[in-house]
Amino acid sequence: MSDLDRDYAAAGFARRLGWGVRPAVLLVDPALAYTAEDSPLFLKSGQAAAGAMALLAGKAREKEIPVVWTSVRYADESCSEAPLFAAKVPALKVFAAGNPLGGFAPPLSPAPGELVVVKHYASAFAGTSLAAWLASHSIDTLVIGGYSTSGCVRASALDALQHGFRPIVVRDACADREGGPHENNLFDLDAKYADVISLAEALPALGT
Repeated sequence: MSDLDRDYAAAGFARRLGWGVRPAVLLVDPALAYTAEDSPLFLKSGQAAAGAMALLAGKAREKEIPVVWTSVRYADESCSEAPLFAAKVPALKVFAAGNPLGGFAPPLSPAPGELVVVKHYASAFAGTSLAAWLASHSIDTLVIGGYSTSGCVRASALDALQHGFRPIVVRDACADREGGPHENNLFDLDAKYADVISLAEALPALGT
């Protein structure tokens, strides 16, 4: 344990929330924009995370656990649905309708009947019906992967907690532009807002 870990533990951070009784897998923005090398949003570890997300989705389907997807979509490159967000991050124009970068990154694809939440902001909950859908299906735990760790994954995990769902972030199933933002945000999420676990821990837990 590092000095930082000891300091946080002494202050009472990083307690475990644990699993509830009815989980769902939430895959946040697993778009081609993050795995295509010619995309401004390309993440070097994005493809490895896509493989981990595919394993989570496969295990969830095997156990009849809901898999929920999010997708960013704007009517055109003005991104007028989220003007301040687009002003801050102009690369969001890759999610304009018709741009193939907004599609799902292979090998990821929603199965028939799986919920796809279309969103305009970072959080999967911001301006969407996700919280109501989860509550109506008695979901109490969200097993989260996606892109990027410091952006939409973090925002979605934080809002999951604030809406009364247990966020469990799977580190192998998330990616960021560099290791620093990825690890730093996982550390902070684990300290304050979510349980961060490995894929090796998540798969057996989904199977029980």
